[in-house]
Amino acid sequence: MALENKTVSFIGSGIMAEAMIKGLLNQKLLTASQLIAADPREERGDELTSKYGLRFTSHNAEAAEAADILVFSTKPQVIGQVFNSLNGQGSKPALVLSILAGVRISTLRDGTGNHSIARAMPNTPAQIGEGITVWTATPETPEAERQHAKTLLGALGEELFMEDEKFLDMATALSGTGPAYVFMFMEALIDAGVHMGFSRRDAERLVLQTVRGSVDYARQSGLHQAELRNQVTSPGGTSAEAIYQLEKGGLRTVLSRAVYAAFRRSVELGKAQEKKRDDS
Repeated sequence: MALENKTVSFIGSGIMAEAMIKGLLNQKLLTASQLIAADPREERGDELTSKYGLRFTSHNAEAAEAADILVFSTKPQVIGQVFNSLNGQGSKPALVLSILAGVRISTLRDGTGNHSIARAMPNTPAQIGEGITVWTATPETPEAERQHAKTLLGALGEELFMEDEKFLDMATALSGTGPAYVFMFMEALIDAGVHMGFSRRDAERLVLQTVRGSVDYARQSGLHQAELRNQVTSPGGTSAEAIYQLEKGGLRTVLSRAVYAAFRRSVELGKAQEKKRDDS
């Protein structure tokens, strides 16, 4: 076991923390006794303890003191309060792993006093073990701790390591926010099906399986997306007419602008966190 005899503490026990906990236990990467969840909500602690048999505390400092690996999984907006609640215990774990959007490594280092830090950007399909997480680590992070981070993030699905932290903002815009684009596209297709006369239930079934099958086929075929599209597009046919309208409406341009807007927003949030730290 890569995480044998390691205690992993989660500061914040929301959806993504639970996804990681569930994945780690299902894959038998560690046992419930190695897990600690810290959260101010006692009812959330009762829920997690009942479901997974892990340890729970409402005191962040207690969770940090016991941790070999400390995972930050709170809302990014409260990270300053979280740092204050650690009472200097943040420097003790061998690894700090953050899945907080927009919170940069420099903020994590200053807030914890720890130099062994991995920062990651997962996405929501992680809740069923089908996510993809882009992550990086400080130069001071030992190779063994990098492997621990890789194992933890692998519990959420696929993981992709990048040497430069700048790729985290890009990943936030592309894969982190990506499910929202996909869901909106699916919603629009379903609405179009209903407009033509399908029941919403049948339209949803058709769209969900079409998207799922298309993704699986794209992965297995190894072909470029343009080649795959051409397979469906006969000259003068229905697909050609539909694609003409999509291009005429600027689908590619609008999508590109949306992704870049999300990227800029991620950068802004990171700068705001740093300014807030500098002003405090």
